[in-house]
Amino acid sequence: MADMNGKTVLITGATNGIGKATATELAGLGATVVITGRDRARGHAVLEEIRSKTGNSKLDLLVADLSSQAEVRRLAAEFKAKYPRLNVLINNAGGFFDTRQTNVDGLEYTFAFNHLAYFLLTNLLLDTLKVSAPSRIVNVSSAAQSSGRLNFDDLQAEKRYSGMAAYNNSKLANVLFTYELARRLQGSGVTVNALHPGVVNTGFGDNSQNALIRGLLWLFKRFSLSPERGAETSVYLASSPQVEGVTGKYFDNKQAKSSNPLSYNEAEQKRLWDISAALTGLSEAKVAGN
Repeated sequence: MADMNGKTVLITGATNGIGKATATELAGLGATVVITGRDRARGHAVLEEIRSKTGNSKLDLLVADLSSQAEVRRLAAEFKAKYPRLNVLINNAGGFFDTRQTNVDGLEYTFAFNHLAYFLLTNLLLDTLKVSAPSRIVNVSSAAQSSGRLNFDDLQAEKRYSGMAAYNNSKLANVLFTYELARRLQGSGVTVNALHPGVVNTGFGDNSQNALIRGLLWLFKRFSLSPERGAETSVYLASSPQVEGVTGKYFDNKQAKSSNPLSYNEAEQKRLWDISAALTGLSEAKVAGN
């Protein structure tokens, strides 16, 4: 069992489901665990639950709505003001939205929440991750990435929107981001990997207004993993000595696997990076590798 004493971990979207289970497991290993969530009361209740289960009092909550770039920037600033080191960043927050919505920045919600939040928060915390090296970035993707296909002429899905296609594409974007970031971080002591957590019984998709989708999700959940099982690969990538130094991989069930063939296209990795930097207002001089 890995010893995470002395390690600081930040986990987004950790007030329920896989994120909460991941936080509990890493707290049980002795880490200082900082979780994010939108609801302060719910977040503090989760901290109390984790503290009760693990006996670890090195827990903290930072409240933020990660669909908003201003909130992501505030979260990063608050974290850096409180913690000089960051050993593990787990980008876990995400969701499914069956109707097209835009966020406060005027961007399509699924792409903004599931991909741009990962991109922006990670870049804002890279300096702290680098001074904490060896450190790790863990991006929670999904097997849905295998069905993704990015249309760079319509990343905001203004011409045509499907909730499932938008989700699949955002999870493919997580993998493209992981591979490009891994290349830019070579030699820095910071590793980055993506993962599929499995089909997990969480609140995922509960906000869907589509009866067919709700029915399919209900059926999947009847035969799905517990959040604790779903968290196993995240915990493994965050803590295991076996993956020390391993970077730029996609994992499923704690094993490196092949991802969508499109994800290995370096030109598309860089193109998505450049577009993401523009959409988040990060100049090339401020992002990884520059």
